Amino acid sequence: MQLDLLSRAAKSLIGVDISSSAVKMLELADSGKGMLRVERYAIKPLPKDALTDGNIAKSDVVEAAMSEAFKAMKTRTRNVALALPASAVITKKIIVPAQASESELETQVTAEANQMASFPMDEVSLDYQILGPTTRNPEENEALIVISRRERVEERVALAEAVGLKAVVMDVDTFATLTAYEQMAFQLPEQGKGQTVAIVDIGANTTHVSVIHNHELVYQREHVLGGNALTHEISRRFDLATEEAEDAKRKGLLPDSYESEVLQPFLDSVALEIGRAMQLFFSATSLQSVDHILLAGGCAAIPGLDDVIHGKLQTSTLIANPFAKMAVSSDHVTPRNLAADAPALFVACGLALRKFDLS
Repeated sequence: MQLDLLSRAAKSLIGVDISSSAVKMLELADSGKGMLRVERYAIKPLPKDALTDGNIAKSDVVEAAMSEAFKAMKTRTRNVALALPASAVITKKIIVPAQASESELETQVTAEANQMASFPMDEVSLDYQILGPTTRNPEENEALIVISRRERVEERVALAEAVGLKAVVMDVDTFATLTAYEQMAFQLPEQGKGQTVAIVDIGANTTHVSVIHNHELVYQREHVLGGNALTHEISRRFDLATEEAEDAKRKGLLPDSYESEVLQPFLDSVALEIGRAMQLFFSATSLQSVDHILLAGGCAAIPGLDDVIHGKLQTSTLIANPFAKMAVSSDHVTPRNLAADAPALFVACGLALRKFDLS
């Protein structure tokens, strides 16, 4: 089975992001005159043990959430784009002859994949993309190879099929993040050209840092940092069950002491950890500064987080909103809700954009 990372997408498509905290679905449409429109979206929470280290631990629970999300979408579209976590794939860039035939490319890619995989090739799903000519030799192309265990692909395809959906694209969450970023680049000086941007996606349990320099991915790493730490502290400090703490946090029903005693220390600790993540990036690359930090994931919407990070790190910090220059369906989407949910929908947006992929 191919990963189909860069195949031509279907005319109708829903981006489906299965994260550790929720199933998120998003459908985009062409609004005309070069503008896209957010047609509809849905977010259904998952219990903390539904996924473990990116693996689907409770398929029945995830399936139920997917079914609820799809029903909430109220759409006839059944084609979906899914994503594997970055931890589930191995990538490598290689050089191939520009004039190589398709069979020659497949032979070289298969040989490289065989060297990359630490498991039998009959258990591998793979795909590759020609990125374009190398800077040194126009007669050579750079190609990106991506491989994963076949079972990781098949489990997500099976989930979609169980809900009555058809998986037509299997992407990688990191690549979807980069696709969504392109919808925001217009907000940066020179549209991000020559800029170094750290996309910090703060999930429930982990934070994924992707650094882009001049629109190319140069670094990625996962860190143990997530919003569940805030929920756990609320639960401990105010003697609430985890579910009650999460509900009170979302609805703003916590005591007055919450902001000073719980929220502010959490925001400070997040800023400290992001600072450490940047130091790890600097030590691993030749780049020694970041021009902008882009906050994505559910935690990005916590009021004041961007200001605290900017104050601590003295770096331009923005909240991810890939819908900033998109129209919004007046029938299915409330702009205020979309603005609040935008950071959490970052990966789903990148997947939904595959509808417009012409490669």
